[in-house]
Amino acid sequence: MLREKARFVRLETIRLIEVAKVGHYSSVFSAAEIFAALYYDVMDITKGDPKRADRDRFLMGKGHAAVGLFPILAEFGFIDKQTLDNYTRLGNPLGDHPDMRKVPGVDFSSGSIGHALSAGLGMALGGRIQGLDFSVFVMLGDGEMQEGQVWEAAISAAHHKAANLVAIVDRNGFQLDGAVDDVMGIEPLDEKWRAFGWEVHTVDGHDLDALTTLLRQVKADAARRKPCCIIARTVKGKGVSYMETEPGWHLGYLDPSDAARAVAEIMSKTI
Repeated sequence: MLREKARFVRLETIRLIEVAKVGHYSSVFSAAEIFAALYYDVMDITKGDPKRADRDRFLMGKGHAAVGLFPILAEFGFIDKQTLDNYTRLGNPLGDHPDMRKVPGVDFSSGSIGHALSAGLGMALGGRIQGLDFSVFVMLGDGEMQEGQVWEAAISAAHHKAANLVAIVDRNGFQLDGAVDDVMGIEPLDEKWRAFGWEVHTVDGHDLDALTTLLRQVKADAARRKPCCIIARTVKGKGVSYMETEPGWHLGYLDPSDAARAVAEIMSKTI
């Protein structure tokens, strides 16, 4: 079932970008299994009730992948499914990046890279003050590790023992300007997070069994007294072979014939 949901994220991304005529295919495709694992297995959320005070929160540092989140929010009844059909059109609340003021179920308006972990920490501490028991999951791009504010939030989260805060780094190896480690090297990434006081795990971000098992364990660990970082090793553009080998698909457009071939390839694969 989760594999079907990850496929659903990829297919809907293609459909919605056809409406917009440009979008971030490969950034969504690397994170499709992360979306599926969180929303359909791990997170405590209630369909039709995005305002539930004690529900789990999800924030994206890589807000440009929001096109993969919107179809999930529609499935959960947070937004009308018909809203998807006019994605990015004038007057539609769904844009290339998520807007928490306009889209129920969006916890943070991201797009300016680097801020989401700070906001997630604020939510985690706010829940503690209010006596609410929820987890906060923050998905970050690996290029985002080059932002200083990420590390300010990291050291602060460790200091405040924000054990209900989970960072998930989509380590797909590429950012807008090319390979992450060519632009500015970030390894050894696991040791950096540990040095900042976090519990750290590394997982294949496309292995749904391993990913969901790890996320469940992290969420259920009531004994942990520190925040947790999961480094998800992924492939940018996963599911469409030529996107996996061409970083230029960070932002692009598939004409209808190319989109049909991409859909056929996604449908033919069990990732």
